[in-house]
Amino acid sequence: MTYNRWSPKANLLLTLVQRDLEARYKGSVLGNLWPLLNHLSQLLIYTYVFSIVLKVKLSLSGVPANNLTFGLWLFAGLLPWTTFITGLLQASTSAIAQPNLVKKVVFPLALLPLVPIFAAFIESGLGMLALIIFTSLFSQTLYGTIWLLPLVWLPQLLLTMGLGYLAAGLTVFLRDVPQTLAVLTNLWFYVTPIVYPANVIPEPWRTWVLWLNPLAAIVQVYRDLILSGQVEHVAEWAIATFVSILVFSGGFWVYQRLRPAFADVL
Repeated sequence: MTYNRWSPKANLLLTLVQRDLEARYKGSVLGNLWPLLNHLSQLLIYTYVFSIVLKVKLSLSGVPANNLTFGLWLFAGLLPWTTFITGLLQASTSAIAQPNLVKKVVFPLALLPLVPIFAAFIESGLGMLALIIFTSLFSQTLYGTIWLLPLVWLPQLLLTMGLGYLAAGLTVFLRDVPQTLAVLTNLWFYVTPIVYPANVIPEPWRTWVLWLNPLAAIVQVYRDLILSGQVEHVAEWAIATFVSILVFSGGFWVYQRLRPAFADVL
């Protein structure tokens, strides 16, 4: 019964995501290969600038000590952040960008914020594949822990969806929300250990950052599973998952409460 009720919505979501991805690169020669090329260019640029030019070194367990390590480490942290911020910012304007769909009584408006979020996750999968290939070539090892990646995708997806629902609902009534999000996420970026290792955070603050900032834990687990093949930061992952569930529940609840007034405002 539940499957029959949700299956048409799942199919519609899949169609909308596919259409969104096709529209982004419509008319281009390389088409959907562009996301992969963008990720590869970022990976090569980070490796060249930080590992070869600046010669930044980083020692990771299970990864050969080499100048190239930092480029892979940085890309592994930026990948989930870029996916999160891209999906969130695009989801925040998803309702106001589709006024015709909003005014259709039969259209499931709960799908609108999900389309850019799922599209961002699909594109990031190409970057993830590039990172895994480069890491395995560099370390001569393909870690079995990569099969645990869906466990870290879960809190990342729930967090993005929850904040996406909240932002999309509020933007209908307050058009300053996307700009406010851009400012707040810039601050959020620098309190997340992405461009610097978590162990440089002063000890009294480190626990708070890793436990109260879900993305900090998500970034750490990404790096553990892909770069060093270790299962660490389990407690931080559990807290991040719990917080993400709360954020998703709260964001979806706010969106559902505001949704009946969307058509009147738009």
